[in-house]
Amino acid sequence: MLTQGSVQQIMKHSMAYGFVISQPFSYYVDAYPMLQNEVLAQAKELEYGEHSDAVRVLQHKLNQLSYYDKEIDGEYGVLTEYALKKFQYEHDLTVTGQADIETLSVIKRVEKEKYLQPLTSIKETYHPGDKGEDIAKLQEALYYFGYYKAEVDGIYGPITDQALKNFQRDEGLEVEEEINEKIVNKVFTAESTTDSTSQESKSTPKQTTQTQEKKTISKKVQKVPEEANYAVSELITVAKQHIGTPYIWGGTTPNGFDCSGYIKYIFKKLGIQLPRTVSEIWNITKPVNNLSVGDFVFYQTYKPGPSHMGVYLGDGKFIHAGESRGVEISEMSDSYWTQRYLGAKRLTIQK
Repeated sequence: MLTQGSVQQIMKHSMAYGFVISQPFSYYVDAYPMLQNEVLAQAKELEYGEHSDAVRVLQHKLNQLSYYDKEIDGEYGVLTEYALKKFQYEHDLTVTGQADIETLSVIKRVEKEKYLQPLTSIKETYHPGDKGEDIAKLQEALYYFGYYKAEVDGIYGPITDQALKNFQRDEGLEVEEEINEKIVNKVFTAESTTDSTSQESKSTPKQTTQTQEKKTISKKVQKVPEEANYAVSELITVAKQHIGTPYIWGGTTPNGFDCSGYIKYIFKKLGIQLPRTVSEIWNITKPVNNLSVGDFVFYQTYKPGPSHMGVYLGDGKFIHAGESRGVEISEMSDSYWTQRYLGAKRLTIQK
């Protein structure tokens, strides 16, 4: 159960704070995904037969993800169990119908992707008064974090403007009177209150944005200085040092990695700056027919095209940051990976 103090801490910068805090528990649990995550984080695991607000939050999330279309009544019964089994099956989890920590973690990750992934297509700059689908996407993302509480209408009006300004202030950004790619990228990489965010990322005042990374790709990847060359054995040693590190969507540090965040991190340790996303790394590497140790292996998982990757270790094995167990070594011959394999590519160091 959320306490008054924890709600105040989560919502203290929300423009709707004064309104939300005065509402009954049922209102603000349904209002903000971030608050829902806090409920599940405190519940940790939910059991069949349980009746609670946490179960209602679980049902609500499964409903938003199109797995549960029945009454949201807080009863962990057969229908909720069936919805969980369907979710677990489609996300390659052990199908138990139980809301264990692993399943709840993946549910929260998938929901976060639903709200934030659309931001990656926003490239234009917008000003107050503008309208369009891009602004609606940003409103949805700000809603996820608790900054926007109004109809998602795609209008850059006073409510959207205030929500965006509150977000910028909280993130230590200079408040700008527009929506631009820098701000969008900051929203995309932001962490919710219940995410396991590293102190390293929180304490860095000027984080590298995707826009900045794109500008440096040609300098740091397509033509890497000779002294930045690396030995494959060193790469594998660094990669294996992080086995067991948990998976966190958007994670880029040893506190938690997603798949491309892990790859980017281990190469940075070798003096090589890679792009942030799987698709960008796919685009700047060269296809190979015969796998060698240190090559990248790419997979199509949750969306069309390259969306997961790892480093080939030899003997049919690769190391990667997997959703279920974090950084681990997997067999390429496993049925899950063979049917999703897209190919291997190699980072070419030009001197």
